[in-house]
Amino acid sequence: MRRKQAKIATDPVAFEAFYRRHIDAVTRFLARRIDDPHTVADVVAEVFVAVLDSAHTYRAEQGSEIAWLYGVARKTLSAERRRAYKQYQLTGRVSGRRTLDGDDIAELVERVDAERQARQAFTAMAGLPEGERAVLELVVIDQLTVTEAALALGIRQGAAKVRLHRARQKLRNLPFVMDGAPK
Repeated sequence: MRRKQAKIATDPVAFEAFYRRHIDAVTRFLARRIDDPHTVADVVAEVFVAVLDSAHTYRAEQGSEIAWLYGVARKTLSAERRRAYKQYQLTGRVSGRRTLDGDDIAELVERVDAERQARQAFTAMAGLPEGERAVLELVVIDQLTVTEAALALGIRQGAAKVRLHRARQKLRNLPFVMDGAPK
């Protein structure tokens, strides 16, 4: 698998297959976290550019492609949020969006609407420490195993289990927090 990942950086056919295999999952992942279709489209594109740059970092023995890809997506989203905040501070508003056609917007609006409950869950989790919230998001909302969540976050599996347990204890009165099984 490692050779396959490295190959996507140099082989357009391999990259296209990788892209088609994961585009929907990445779009859903970001639509759960972003409520603007234009921004979702832009960040999805940035994620796959980042994949080309970091394909050599994937280690199949450490977890699935999707867990690695979610890690890339989290870092890309974090960078986008920092960039947008900085731009907001400088200009007072976020600008520079690319134009989408009607079909693109309709599809992204559907995806953003479909992920409304996940965004509400994020609001409920906002008070958790970052490490606990991140593990809970990946396991409960993104349906990764604890092992995959640990890979995506770059932490040990044991640390991920502890963080997940703590987060669930703090939010035990909310029905969604027990979804997703630790593995």
